[in-house]
Order: sequence, then C-alpha cells, then structure tokens
Amino acid sequence: MDLQLHKKFYTELTIHELYELLRVRSEVFVVEQNCVYQDLDGDDQASIHLWITRDDKVVALCRVCPAGTHMREVSIGRVITTERGCGYGKQIMQAAIQAAIDHFQAELIVIEAQEYAKGFYENVGFKQTSEPFILDGIPHIAMVYKR
Repeated sequence: MDLQLHKKFYTELTIHELYELLRVRSEVFVVEQNCVYQDLDGDDQASIHLWITRDDKVVALCRVCPAGTHMREVSIGRVITTERGCGYGKQIMQAAIQAAIDHFQAELIVIEAQEYAKGFYENVGFKQTSEPFILDGIPHIAMVYKR
C-alpha cells in the first residue's frame, strides 16, 4: 500500500491533479450529499491544497485558505475522506493545521463544519463557537483551533 501526502499551492497543481481534486469534491459534496452549491468559489487560487493518495487514488483532501479569502481568519475547508474509518481524515487535518501554521503563521484557524462531524473536528483540536446554522441546505457549526 503506497500512501502519500501531497501539498501544493494552486499554481503548482498539474491539470490532472486539479481535475482529480475537483472531481472528488463534486462526487462527495454535490452527488453523495445531494447538495447543489457553488464549489468553485474563487478561493482555490489562493489556497494550499492537500491530499492523500493510496496507490494513486485520492482518499482524503482539503484546502487551507489564507486569512481574508474564504473567511476573515485562516481557514480549512473542503475536507473529504473517500474511505472512512481508515484515519485519513485525521491525517489530512493534522497536515492542514501544520500547513496553516507553517505557510500563513496561523495562531487561529476557523472552519464551518457539518454539524454531524463535530466530534471528528474536536478530536483534532477544534472547539465549537456557534449555534448550528444552515449552509447550502446542511446544518453546520463554526469551530476554531487555537495554537
């Protein structure tokens, strides 16, 4: 089993890598979750993209957005695992937190988490900071990670 972590800024992505990341995001967020929303929001170009492959197949991904793009603070979003229960989600989030610190000097990282995933994000150090709210038709909560 060949497991690899990839980390690239948007301008470093190959066309094939970008296509595969967007394909997986669409597969999970639009098709699997039956949610029509605008995934291509203009924030990818400023973001760091992280993904894990197992035998050249994407099994987890996310992006780290600098402060002032997706949110006021540095944020992590578009978090996906295609194979659940294997620890890939925790690995990708730990790598994203480290990337936020290393590249954007983040002292604070914010996320808008789907409410059902609250426990997952708490396990990597995030704390809930809002009441539930609806985003793209799905219950979410704001959460924050403090260094």
